[in-house]
Amino acid sequence: MDSLRRHILDLSRRGALRGAAGLAALAALGPMPRRALAQPSFRGFPFTLGVASGEPAPDGFVIWTRLAPEPHAPDGGLPRAALAVEWEVAEDERFARIAAAGTALARPELAHAVHVEVGGLTPGRPWFYRFRIAGEASATGRCRTAPAAGAAPARLRFVNAGCQHYEHGHFTAWRHIAAEPDLDFVFHYGDYIYEYGGRAPGQGGWGPVVRSHLGQETIALADYRQRYTQYRLDPDLQAAHAAHPFLVSYDDHEVDNNWAGDVSEEDGRGRFPVIVPPEVFVLRKAAAFQAWYEHMPLRRAAMPRGPDITAYRRLDFGTMARVHVLDTRQFRDDQPCGDGAKPACPDVSRPDAQMLGAEQERWLLGGLADSPARWNIIAQQVPMMRRDLRGGAISMDKWDAYPAARHRLLDGIAERRTPNPIVLSGDVHVALAATIRRMPGGAPVATEFTATSITSAGDGTETTPAGEEIRSRNPDIAFFHARRGYCVSEAGPGRMTTEFVSVPFVTRDGAARETAARFVVESGRAEVKVGGG
Repeated sequence: MDSLRRHILDLSRRGALRGAAGLAALAALGPMPRRALAQPSFRGFPFTLGVASGEPAPDGFVIWTRLAPEPHAPDGGLPRAALAVEWEVAEDERFARIAAAGTALARPELAHAVHVEVGGLTPGRPWFYRFRIAGEASATGRCRTAPAAGAAPARLRFVNAGCQHYEHGHFTAWRHIAAEPDLDFVFHYGDYIYEYGGRAPGQGGWGPVVRSHLGQETIALADYRQRYTQYRLDPDLQAAHAAHPFLVSYDDHEVDNNWAGDVSEEDGRGRFPVIVPPEVFVLRKAAAFQAWYEHMPLRRAAMPRGPDITAYRRLDFGTMARVHVLDTRQFRDDQPCGDGAKPACPDVSRPDAQMLGAEQERWLLGGLADSPARWNIIAQQVPMMRRDLRGGAISMDKWDAYPAARHRLLDGIAERRTPNPIVLSGDVHVALAATIRRMPGGAPVATEFTATSITSAGDGTETTPAGEEIRSRNPDIAFFHARRGYCVSEAGPGRMTTEFVSVPFVTRDGAARETAARFVVESGRAEVKVGGG
């Protein structure tokens, strides 16, 4: 222990850690088990799951890795002991100018994952990071600190993406995201994994089977860890994580399809005659949240407490943008009318309906009221726009089924005169661009960009009969596109441009990057317009 502490303090004297920062790093390590000091030997490369960064702040960010030399073996092929992992952050890719360094524990209780909260860095510039153990070095990752508080950057560039069903196709879109230049962050809106059991090629079920899930449906912690391992081994996903910082949230499939609060999809209604009671479902939630935390570049504040987790948070990027990352699953009411898509029943009209929960709703409105930013980005999971579907139906899993909650939020935005609210969403496996109004025909309040899926639902098509009907029934929806892909946006002082990127196929590898459409939102005008260079 003394030798390790001397090593960390020596790094401080050489400029890698400075004074209080070095003591903070030691405190973060906690008690150092004697068995963690021995140099481990691995049967394979320890960093098979890659590296990642996230949560950019003006003075730092989170860097992540997970040791797994035998990724599909129990415990990743590691002993059930804490292992000391060295980390470095540098100004240059060759690590000639080290800015921060230290040692963190990879604990077996957290699947030997490492979350390092790096601080003391210069705002608004790129950094490079890596990990080391037992003479092996990880891949090099790249991150960018946020602009300083009060700074006015020339632009903010970010991606919105999610819904990556492993069985439905190749993660080619992530390869293109990795190559996107100068991103400040990637917002992953959720459905990072899918919980469904594995299918063989040709086996029936939802979507194509291009490659198969390992194991049955995820229920226990070991199941979720295995599923994240399988997804994290994908080289295109690894490349995107290594290239850019992520802001991650979760939707339903990180736990269970269409879960809501403490209510499982298996609630005894519809096609699920067997009820999973809440006291049993919370055990599954606890396992799912732990595995999600273990595999995401998150701060310690997001560590779950059993079935409870605080995943909503706020990040500022100078005076250009404030990003509110929401949780639309944990605190919502159960879907009304038995879920699905159908005409509204009386429960849809409940005045106390909750999508965010009262506490998160107050937090969001408070952050929208005192925002110093030109653009206020509400980064969440499911479409907030009105979508009148065929036969007058609405989707009971989206904001349409919680109109009172939507009215409270939109009224709050209008009353607080929040500058330039931009809603990001996903979940529905199609790309949408829309103007949001408090009431049909009323004044516009916000604009929304819904990213299509990375792979979920297979190749898709440019349009569908349902999409054409949605456009005809909903004049505020300016765009519908049913290929796979993502959104990349660039915000400046006067306008935000959003490009809908698509790939023509995912059921085979090698699809090219294509532009499906571009839209512009002018500062001070809550309307989406075709255009952009």
